[in-house]
Amino acid sequence: MNGADTAWIIVATALVLFMTLPGLALFYGGLVRARNVLSVFMQVYAIACLMSVLWLVAGYTIAFGSGTSGYWGGLDKMFLLGVDADALSGTLPEVLFFAFQMTFAVITPALIVGAYVERINFSFVLIFSGLWMLLCYAPVVHWIWGGGMMADGGIFGEVGTKDFAGGIVVHETAGLAALLLAMMLGPRKNRTTPPHNPGYVMIGASMLWVGWFGFNGGSQLAADGGAAMALTVTHISAATASLTWALWEKIKYGKASLVGIVTGTIAGLASITPASGFVGPIEALVIGAVAGILCQEAVNVVRNSLKIDDTLDVFAVHGVGGIFGTLMIAGFGHGAWVAQVGALIVVGIFTLVVSYILIKVTQIFAPLRVDAETETNGLDLSAHGERAYDMNS
Repeated sequence: MNGADTAWIIVATALVLFMTLPGLALFYGGLVRARNVLSVFMQVYAIACLMSVLWLVAGYTIAFGSGTSGYWGGLDKMFLLGVDADALSGTLPEVLFFAFQMTFAVITPALIVGAYVERINFSFVLIFSGLWMLLCYAPVVHWIWGGGMMADGGIFGEVGTKDFAGGIVVHETAGLAALLLAMMLGPRKNRTTPPHNPGYVMIGASMLWVGWFGFNGGSQLAADGGAAMALTVTHISAATASLTWALWEKIKYGKASLVGIVTGTIAGLASITPASGFVGPIEALVIGAVAGILCQEAVNVVRNSLKIDDTLDVFAVHGVGGIFGTLMIAGFGHGAWVAQVGALIVVGIFTLVVSYILIKVTQIFAPLRVDAETETNGLDLSAHGERAYDMNS
């Protein structure tokens, strides 16, 4: 065990959990109507709790078990059986590696929340998210990070798929599942209401930005120069994408908005995530500059051309950003085109097929959508019996 590595990953684990609680909750909560903000908080919070338990039960062993299959890790580490405080994973206590990866398993299904806010049944959220993490996310983790079929020497040759912190594993899977779920759920009855609290959005985005230092820097799994570079390029990409998003918005609409610039931040963060362990500052500058415009245009395509109510633009920002960053690894010469494109295609098809099946199966046990009256009145009071704001005070 290396003490410095262990100390850094303890910090990084806390930072990644901070991304979800409260970062993502505030970011998404500020974007919805006042009558639905608590439902968003509840969905994100409950997902964080459920994924933590399920990661212990079976998620970790599916992703990182010691089985030799290229498809999944087996069941030998269910409930962390055989893993005590002295067991190591590289230079880290394995229980810390478990905890660090658990925070990724928490935020990935939580990202999908943005596609279905204001109209989904809470029971459906929990059942679908749990099944999706175990049967979609965890196997993909094994394929790329757990020594599975897409790692070095796997189906794409000696130079395996490069995905430093989750462009494919996190952002493509969550983005595609979100897009499919939004399509099957159908649009909100009122799609024109503006965000009720842009201040929450900015605060949440800022927390995500800070937490992302653990997300990308921690993925080095060591306290060294590689972690420092990953952290630095993450910041450069986020800052640059924020500026290009705001500039593009100003050119197109005459005004640069607060919600716009912080959405650009998330686009830059998602885009640099897969490449953060391979690129330098100038390459990060390029990735961020393109991401701010690319993801903004993707928002317009999904909303206006495809007419899909991916409410908080999960696919356009996270999915498109993660895919773009994954391709840029090969574009800058740090990976093989076949491995990068091949993994995107295989994981994309797998995600869509599994997500579709799980949506259909979950509907057997819980309705997908709330009724029209509940949607009109808001989910806070109807589903959870609470209000975020006292309108009479």
